[in-house]
Parts: sequence; structure tokens; C-alpha cells
Amino acid sequence: MRHGKRGRHLNRKPSHRRSLFRNLTRALITHEKIVTTLPKAKEMRPFVEKLITLAKKANAVIAGAAGKGEAEEGKAKTAALHYRRQAMALLGPTHGTGIWDKNDESTGDTVLKKLFRDIGPRYAARPGGYTRIMKQHYRRLGDGGSTAVIELLKAGETKVQKKGPAPVAPAPALAPAPVATAPTPPATTEAPAAPPTT
Repeated sequence: MRHGKRGRHLNRKPSHRRSLFRNLTRALITHEKIVTTLPKAKEMRPFVEKLITLAKKANAVIAGAAGKGEAEEGKAKTAALHYRRQAMALLGPTHGTGIWDKNDESTGDTVLKKLFRDIGPRYAARPGGYTRIMKQHYRRLGDGGSTAVIELLKAGETKVQKKGPAPVAPAPALAPAPVATAPTPPATTEAPAAPPTT
């Protein structure tokens, strides 16, 4: 039986899969939009959303303790540090990767800093669903794998919800039952009489 083995294997061993998700996540946080294969995007989504939730929790703890005194703010910073260390453990060595702008100049931020300073506060009021996956109509060269774009939602953007079930049409009015009439005898068609023969 296949208990406790959920998820796609992606033809990789667990350590290779973890490295793949870390690298894809680093690219997504850096660029906020990447193109990959559809199965990788679908498997990567929970990994990324857990990291964003950690950043969101850290932001909520610090915002909740603001103005409540030095002792409360110290406790909040300790709790936020715990969330930051959890995210570091999930990201592994990629957490310290620098972020570069389009002119190949360093912004001075790392992946972890951008996650906790920019991305976490962006989704403070959003209860999950921070990413969008859009299938592309063309396939990847080489193996023909289906590709998809995975991107982070913009601030204040909402996902387009699927329409609910169509409203039920009212039942048509019942027509009156037909009145039974007496059956008419079938019409007989007789052949014309033959002329007399002499």
C-alpha cells in the first residue's frame, strides 16, 4: 500500500527534490514570476505558500506588539526570529542568495530579507492562496512537457473565482392532459371495381 507517499516524485530522490523546490522558490521570490513545467509548479506551490505564511506570521507578531512596551516588543522580535529561522531551515543555503536587479546590480537584499520585508506584509490580510498557476499553450522543447507560469499575486489582487453552479431554471408549466376521444375506425380503401367482361 502507498500510505504516506503523497505528492509527485518528479523522477528525483528526496534530497534532489528538496533542492529543486529550494531553487525554484528562490527564483520565484527573486523575480515573482517564473516559467517551469506544470507538475513542478503544482508541487512547488505548497512549499512556497508555507514560507510566505511564516513571513506573514512574523509580520503579524511584530505588528501586534507595536506600542505595547519594550518587553512585549522584545518577545515579539524573538517570536519573529523563530519564524525567520524556520524559513531559513526550509530554504537551506539558498536563503542567503543575493537579489539582483535588471541592470545586474545588487539590491543589497537576500531572498530571506525580501520574503520577510516585502512579500510577508503584502499578504497580511489574505488567508492563503498567494500564488497563481497559468498553463501555457505550448510545450517545452526536447521532451514536450507541458509548461506553466507560476507567479505571486500583486498587492490587493484577488484570484478570479470560478462561477458557482448555474441557477436552476423554473419548472415548465404543466400542459393540460390530452382528452381521450373515441377511436375512429380506419378508413378502408377499396380498389375500383373491375369492368365487366363479355
